[in-house]
Formats: sequence, structure tokens, C-alpha cells
Amino acid sequence: MSIPDAAFQPIQLTLPSLTPSLVLQVLPYGLTLQSLYVQADGKTNDILIGPEDPHDHVSQKYTNTIVGRYCNRLPVPEDGQGLQVEKNGITATVTPRSNEKPTVSLHGGQTGWDSLVWTPLLDPSEVKLFTADELQTIDAEITPPSGLVFTRTSEDGEEGFPGRVRVEVLVALVPPKGNQIEKEQVNLGAVVLLYRAKLEEEGKVTPINLTQHWGFNLDASLQVGPPSIKDHKLTIAAENTVELDSTTALSTGRLLPVKGTHHAHAEKETGKIGELFPQNGYDEFYLFTRTPSYIPTRIPSSSLASSLTTTDQTQGVNIVKQILDLRPDPSTSPVTLESEKSGLKILFESNQSGVQFYTNNFASPSTNTRKRIHGGSTSTSELGDGYPAGSAAFLEFHEPLAGWMNPGTRGVSGDDTVLGQGEVYNNFVRVDVLYRTRQ
Repeated sequence: MSIPDAAFQPIQLTLPSLTPSLVLQVLPYGLTLQSLYVQADGKTNDILIGPEDPHDHVSQKYTNTIVGRYCNRLPVPEDGQGLQVEKNGITATVTPRSNEKPTVSLHGGQTGWDSLVWTPLLDPSEVKLFTADELQTIDAEITPPSGLVFTRTSEDGEEGFPGRVRVEVLVALVPPKGNQIEKEQVNLGAVVLLYRAKLEEEGKVTPINLTQHWGFNLDASLQVGPPSIKDHKLTIAAENTVELDSTTALSTGRLLPVKGTHHAHAEKETGKIGELFPQNGYDEFYLFTRTPSYIPTRIPSSSLASSLTTTDQTQGVNIVKQILDLRPDPSTSPVTLESEKSGLKILFESNQSGVQFYTNNFASPSTNTRKRIHGGSTSTSELGDGYPAGSAAFLEFHEPLAGWMNPGTRGVSGDDTVLGQGEVYNNFVRVDVLYRTRQ
């Protein structure tokens, strides 16, 4: 498959300012977040890991890309009969394609959404999965250069998934609300990702579970030794992880308590990720204990508008505005990540039931993929300065693995990860970036 070079040209989003505190570079290829630059105390930090060359995302998969139609792992039945899904009396068969193992389909299959080209919608009339009120908010508050909507259509049968699905993703930078400086911390703004999906055929249902497979390192731009997140502090508001099969890493359908284990990050004496760091690193799904954001995981398709021309029945639903009005609060944030060295702290908010925490366990430092701002080589002929294992905290917000197959692991949202008729998939994550003014 030939990929146009334009797919690897970064689209730069910035907050309106003479000296923007946040700059986000987005590639149409894989809807990849190539860099997230943070300006703090005269220092430019890129808090997302590499590679340096956008074209290297073809070979270095799942680095800051979207993943779907179904993220994480689904079983591939050995008899080839597929998996059954049902919603509202409509049934369908899913035949996931194996890639990680013969019995495992990872992140959407052999050609997942991470390796396909997404189209930016520059004309608001082309946006179909946002309500009229939301389109007006986007037009007023997060139009280019601070945000864009990207789209693609996944055809019926793509990678074994039933139903033709249109997907739109809002990618935006949001300025801070209220007091920008509070308790010796400066709020630099936020990144918002809002995923929407809708079946375009009658009589279909399909599994869907999306996330951004992004890897953070808040210290990497300091260029002090090989990048590592073991000195970062992490909090996850979870009492359980999803139990995984030791051979396939598929969900067993059961939960495991974190108390007394290395997954109980709040119990660590130092609070640092490196304390009790497991030999093979972290790669677990944590189920949140608190009710996720009040923003629903589905909205009625009847609320959608096809253009900025509104009618009475398209008024009222404005989830975009709700997300923009959120204010970061460490006491309620389901996940926080911070670094004493850089003074940076990021707070996450989402309506998803959990998060996959992965520490880049399979990274190879023998390849030349590290960004120059992270101390990578300036010569493409030199090898050995890639990102090692433990170099990033991948924090991927989504619903539990194979939710419709494992009701015992469904989170507080109750989402079974099956998309039916008359509804629109609605998944968001917001990341607020803070900087400590005094160290």
C-alpha cells in the first residue's frame, strides 16, 4: 500500500498566544501525535517519545497513534468461527485477524487504524458526528490553529469487523479556565481528544473500543542519561486490574486486587514508578474505582447535525462545551503523572472505565529512533540511541478488554463496547499540563 508523503507532514496546533505554552503536532498517518511541546520556565520540553522521523511510525508501530477498531487484545477462535456480538436484538459475527499470536488480535488486527491515513476536515459542513451546538463551540473556541476534526470510514468487513463505520476525532488544545496560577502551579492548558463513531448501515452492530496509544516522558528533554520514567510519580484511582492469561495476555474475565502489589502505586513509600518495578515492566489494565466523568459513552444519533444550519431537534447536546469547561483537580483525576526533575505534572480526565499502563517494555535502544530533543543522534547513520524499555508511560484510556464477552470486568460506565443502531460512540480524554513554579 502506497502512503502519500503528505500523510507524514505534521499539522501544527497551537494555543492563540505570542508565546504558546503548548504546541501539538499531528500526523494524518495513524492520527499520530508526533510531538507535544511544553514551554515552561524558558525550557522547551517534548513530553511524547519518538521516533524523530515521522516516516518511522510505519515500522515503529503504536507510538502515539490511535488504535482500533478495537484496541488492546481480542481472542481469535481456533475454529475460525468468529465471535458473536448482539445488541437490541441485532446480532453479528466478528472474525478478528491474528497478529500478535495465532490466537490473539492486537489493536485492531493486521492493518489497524494506526497504519491508515486520516483526513482533516477543514470545512465544518463536512463534520457529521457532532451536534449543531458542538459545531458552533468548535467554530468559536477551538478552530485552527488550536484544533481540527479528523475522519475516516472503516468499511464493512475491515479486519473482520462487521458494519460500515464513520469515525471522527476532534484533536484540540484548550486554554486554562479560571486561575492560571494556583498553589505554586501554572496551568499551561490541555490536550483534548474526542472520538465519535457511528454505523452507516441498518441492521448492523459492531464492537468498538478506541484509545490513543501515547507514551509520555516528562524528563526526556532534560537529556540526562537514557530516558526513563522510573523517577516519575504516578497515581491511578483503581482497586483492581483485569486478570490476564499468562500466555496470551487476554482477559480471563476476572479482576485482581491491587492492594499489597506493585500495582498499588499510592502505597509506594516514594510514590515513584521505579519502586517495586516488575522485571518485565508494566502492561496492565486498571479499572477505575470512581464513577468516570458524567459525560456519557453514547449519545443518540438523532441529536446530530450535518451542518451549522440548525433545527430545534439538533439543539441541546454539547459535550464539547462540557469538556472545555472541565478544570483540573488532582483530588478527582483518575490518573496523574508528575516529575520532580522537570516540574511538570499532567492530570487526566476521561469518561472511560479504565486505563492501560504500559512502560515501553519491548522498545529497543539499538535503533536510531530517539528524538534529538531527547538526546538522540543528529546522524541518521548512527545506531544505539533509541528509547530503552521503561522509557515511557503509555496511558491508554478505554473500556475493559473484550467487554461484551467479560461482563464481570465491565467498569462503572457499564459500557459493553458494542455499538448499535441509533447511537454514537462517544469517548474522550483530556490531559491538563501543569508546571510547578517553585522547586
